[in-house]
Amino acid sequence: MAEEAERAGQPRDEFHYHLELTPAQLKITHTALKSLLDDFGHEQHDVHRVIHEVLGKLPDDHSIRAISLDDELERG
Repeated sequence: MAEEAERAGQPRDEFHYHLELTPAQLKITHTALKSLLDDFGHEQHDVHRVIHEVLGKLPDDHSIRAISLDDELERG
């Protein structure tokens, strides 16, 4: 049964991870994902899709820009 699901493009087991990120870590993660989007070619649709899925789970661009990396690192 699990093999049939895997052949149909579904993973055997669905894993979900929970990450707790500081504001500085969140800003760096967001920036890294945006950069990664630029590095992959347009023919790599699956990679783009996954990156967009992850970015969709993060706060919006305005909220990310509001994080002052210098301020956060000083607090760290």
